Amino acid sequence: MDPVQALWTGVTEHPYLLLGPLVLVEGPAATVVAGSLVGAGLARFWPIWLIVVVADVVADSALYVLGRFGNHRRVAPLLGCLGLPTHRRRRLTVAVRRALPRVVLGAKVVDVAAVPAFLAAGLARTPYRRFVAWVAGASTVRAGLLIGVGVLFGQEVAHLLTEPGTGLAIVAGLALAVVATHLLTRRLAGTRFDPVREKP
Repeated sequence: MDPVQALWTGVTEHPYLLLGPLVLVEGPAATVVAGSLVGAGLARFWPIWLIVVVADVVADSALYVLGRFGNHRRVAPLLGCLGLPTHRRRRLTVAVRRALPRVVLGAKVVDVAAVPAFLAAGLARTPYRRFVAWVAGASTVRAGLLIGVGVLFGQEVAHLLTEPGTGLAIVAGLALAVVATHLLTRRLAGTRFDPVREKP
């Protein structure tokens, strides 16, 4: 078995095993690619959807927990490296306390805002049950939309995914396109994303 065929066999036979770690690395791309496998009949919707949502919630919860310890002298510098420097902490923690739903939904739409926003949620001591309820709800909707995009794509190219070389090239191309879109969104959003403007 040549390497391309072995890789494609791994992707098609074990999509559920590979998906969780891939979502943690590059969530949108992995989710859309998984959706394309669903559309092509190579995976089932519900396991894919469940894995994506759980991986999303686990990653966001890890950021929340890190934020809870954000005032510790060893953790505080790490928050700055992750996009929550000292001068932004007060503004974002106030934003989280005033309008957690808006912050979570905005962070899910503009992914670049997720890390500092969820760190700030922990730093603000937001009740975890409230935080995880909003995160889980937003992740559920986002996962469904991204998988749906992938399903539509997979249905269109299902006949091309039967050959390992072609299938791998198409999936890799789709992943690169989603990553490029994701990076462009991050670049355009940058630090301009302001979940809640502070009132004077």
